[in-house]
Amino acid sequence: MSQIPIGVEVERHRAAIVRNDLSRPVRLAIESDIITTETTIFDYGCGIGEDVRRLKSAGYNCEGWDPYYFPDVEVRAADVINLSYIINVIEDPAERDLALIRAWDLTGRVLIVAAQILVNDLSGMLAYGDGILTKRNTFQKYYQQAELKEYIDRILTVDAIPIGLGIFLVFRDECQAESFRAAKLYTRMTTPRVRVESKRFEDYQFQLAPLMAFVSQRGRLPIKGELAAEAELASEFGSIKRAFQIVLTATDEVEWDAIAYQRSLDLQVYLALAQFGERRSLRKLSSSMKADIKAFFGSYEEACEVADRLLFKIGGSGVIKQACHHSNIGKLLPAALYVHISALNEIDPKLRLYEGCASRNIGGMEDANIIKFHTDKPCISYLYYPNFESIAHPTLQWSILIDLRDLSLRFRDYSQQENPPILHRKETFLSQNHHLYSKFAKFTKSEEKAGLYSETKTIGNQRGWEKRLQSCGVQIKNHRVIRNL
Repeated sequence: MSQIPIGVEVERHRAAIVRNDLSRPVRLAIESDIITTETTIFDYGCGIGEDVRRLKSAGYNCEGWDPYYFPDVEVRAADVINLSYIINVIEDPAERDLALIRAWDLTGRVLIVAAQILVNDLSGMLAYGDGILTKRNTFQKYYQQAELKEYIDRILTVDAIPIGLGIFLVFRDECQAESFRAAKLYTRMTTPRVRVESKRFEDYQFQLAPLMAFVSQRGRLPIKGELAAEAELASEFGSIKRAFQIVLTATDEVEWDAIAYQRSLDLQVYLALAQFGERRSLRKLSSSMKADIKAFFGSYEEACEVADRLLFKIGGSGVIKQACHHSNIGKLLPAALYVHISALNEIDPKLRLYEGCASRNIGGMEDANIIKFHTDKPCISYLYYPNFESIAHPTLQWSILIDLRDLSLRFRDYSQQENPPILHRKETFLSQNHHLYSKFAKFTKSEEKAGLYSETKTIGNQRGWEKRLQSCGVQIKNHRVIRNL
């Protein structure tokens, strides 16, 4: 980068941009139930106020202040403080620190901090302090993901939680923070279906529904105070345990056991990943998490020992490569296993934990739908194929590779390429439980019958695939192979 004189005046207000929708930090906070209609929100450094306006119109209790656009608005405390893309436009490091501290001082429950992450080469840009000067005469500091977390943690003496690239949450209450971390790793389970006719169950099905939903989510019976319908069920059946016995007369107990087993795996992954930071003491966990641990492991000590054994396993030579080769989910190629994001929680726990080592630092990729487990190097890639479900052979739009040795990122944009990579045999990326697995598998068989996969070296990209379609005299429409007339 070229260096320019420090004396150049930066026009910070010009960094504010017009958006067509809510910003990513706000959108992710809503999706994570951090921002709700019950919370108060204050946007500290709201720019031209796009997020504030949209949140207000949607019924949220939100206000915002900006030193240039809204200087007369009273700065006040709120449940959720939004400090998005502010620290990266402040050229003075001391003032940058102060902005972060002031935002934290205003925070009642959760602070949202977002900043620009470095994913492209900055060569040729004009250096200014510890960042660059843009063509609009604004300052920008680009962070590495790990660097941004270290900065937030150091200035505020906290343990920030990533929910996306360059987006972090800081909780006031440590119990709430740990519950949030664990919930992000929970496998979504469906309530077992009613399979046996039971007059007793049918008579009380409505009253038993909240209990069934709770056990489907937690994998165990509720403890005192966890279920709103507790008193009603205890009065009718004598106890929660007896109430659930009525549920078992109409459903398959094996399915409930599978939910409990999956939830115990979720906890193992959570506790194993906690070793990369600072594993919290039992007293800093919520009462619900304590009950989970007691139900599945008996004690916190035993739970941590089981998690540590799982963590130790993935450190062994060749363990991840072997797990990839033995996986019954995913598409295995010579140097990697590719798995659809929907199947992540169904793969080998060792692979799930390995992926967690990457997503723990980036908070997940909200658009990525394919995870690539490299078997020839300690890396994980997240790939985005738009319209995976609706397009027969979707093209790759972008990928981000995370090197687990130093947590560095490498971004590649394929959106403008004339000959991008495409996907084939989509069912191989999915679990057989996926609702589209059978449809995709049937489609692949029809493609095989048409001779489209008789030679695979040249069909990995768009042009090669189009040539193969022409040579076979077919075209693809709506997951159907149609012969050309």
